[in-house]
Amino acid sequence: MSVKENLASVLQTIPPHVKFVAVSKTMPNEAIMEAFDAGQRHFGENKAQEIIRKQQELPSDIQWHFIGHLQTNKVKFIAPFVDLIESVDSLKLLREINKQGEKAERIVPCLLQFHIAEEETKFGLDLSEAKELIDAIEKEQMQNIQIKGVMGMATFTENEDQVRKEFKQLKKYFEIIKAEHFQDKDGFKEISMGMSGDYLIAIEEGSTIVRIGSSIFGERNYSK
Repeated sequence: MSVKENLASVLQTIPPHVKFVAVSKTMPNEAIMEAFDAGQRHFGENKAQEIIRKQQELPSDIQWHFIGHLQTNKVKFIAPFVDLIESVDSLKLLREINKQGEKAERIVPCLLQFHIAEEETKFGLDLSEAKELIDAIEKEQMQNIQIKGVMGMATFTENEDQVRKEFKQLKKYFEIIKAEHFQDKDGFKEISMGMSGDYLIAIEEGSTIVRIGSSIFGERNYSK
C-alpha cells in the first residue's frame, strides 16, 4: 500500500477530536509530501538537524512536532518555528525554550514529558518534578512558554493490561495538574500518548494526540 492509502486506513480508526501526528523521522521528503498531498499537516521529528532541514525544504504550513529528547543547545534552531515541543523533561530545557522563544518573539507551545514506562531508557518527569517546573514558570515569569498538556510513552510490550495501566497513569497526572495549576486555562488540554502499536488503547484511555509512523510510512531504515 502507498503512503496515501496507509494514511486513509489509519485515519478511519482515529476519532475527529484526536490529533494525528505522522512521525516522519528518517523519512525522505517525497514520502512526507505524499502524506501532505493527501491532507496531512502534523508531522513529528526527533532530531533537531532533521527537523530544521525539512522545515526549510517542505511547505510552510506543515505543523512540526518535536517528539524526541531535546538538547538545550539545539533549542535556538527550532524555537522560531516548531508547533509543539512534546518532550520537556527538565527545568534547564524549559528555561532555554523560554529564552529562545523570547528571542524569536513567540510563545512556544510545550508538553511535559512524564516517565510512565517500566523501561529505564525512556526520559521523563515524575509528578513532583512536573510540579516544580510549573512552579518555576510562575516564579520566573516565563512568558514565552505555554504548557499545553502532557506526554508519555508506554512500555514496549505486548501486555495490553500494562500498557493500559500506564496510559491511565498519564491521564491521572494530567487531571491532577489541570486541577491544581490550569483549572481556568483552556489551553491546557492535550494528552499525547499512543504510537503505531498501542494508539487504539491510548485513545480509549483519553489520548488527544497520537504519534504514528511505521503504519503510515512503513519500517524505517536507520542505516541511512
